[in-house]
Amino acid sequence: MIITFVRAIILYILVLIVMRLMGKREIGQLQPFELAISIMIADLASIPMTETGIPITRGIIPILGLLVMHLIISVINLKSIRARELICGKPRILIYRGKIDEKALIKERFTINELEERLRDNSVFNIGDVEYAILETSGQVTVIQKPNKRTTIPEDFNIMPDYEGIPYDLVVDGKVMDDNLKAIGKNYVWLKKQVEKFNMRPEEALIVTFDGKGQIFCQKKEGN
Repeated sequence: MIITFVRAIILYILVLIVMRLMGKREIGQLQPFELAISIMIADLASIPMTETGIPITRGIIPILGLLVMHLIISVINLKSIRARELICGKPRILIYRGKIDEKALIKERFTINELEERLRDNSVFNIGDVEYAILETSGQVTVIQKPNKRTTIPEDFNIMPDYEGIPYDLVVDGKVMDDNLKAIGKNYVWLKKQVEKFNMRPEEALIVTFDGKGQIFCQKKEGN
């Protein structure tokens, strides 16, 4: 029992490291070769994890081999456009200038219902509002609506909004984020003064944020 427990921890840590080295992608954004490697890694890790009679190295070595293979393919993709098209494929236009490309749907084995479902995932509920729909190599569908159906932006009215920047978390669950304070050129003394306006100390806050306009959001932890 203890041996199985230890083997599971070792393999979990190894798989976690390998997946981390493979890069930051969501499952739905994995390229076909990345998805294949991920499935194989999971299968390779599960066998020595439960079968104590199998040496753990029989799981570790193939997993490391797959990591090396992934890194090699990634480098090839970066260096060669042709290799990238061969390995990952090319995006395909499913709707072109408002017209559904039936041949493209057949080649990609896409039904009209599946296309409508993907459009709804992009908050588009009327297929007639779509100018372009592009099936990406990751399997996601990028949608460009017709000009008269797109959400208006300030630029449409010749308005130039003020620069906002990104919000910074200054306190998370009572812990002061010193690096973020330095990033905005502030210190703990300043933070304490700002938080005291909400009748609390920084250590009592659930969250404190500071946005590009200088506005502070603060919420106290329950029980304080």
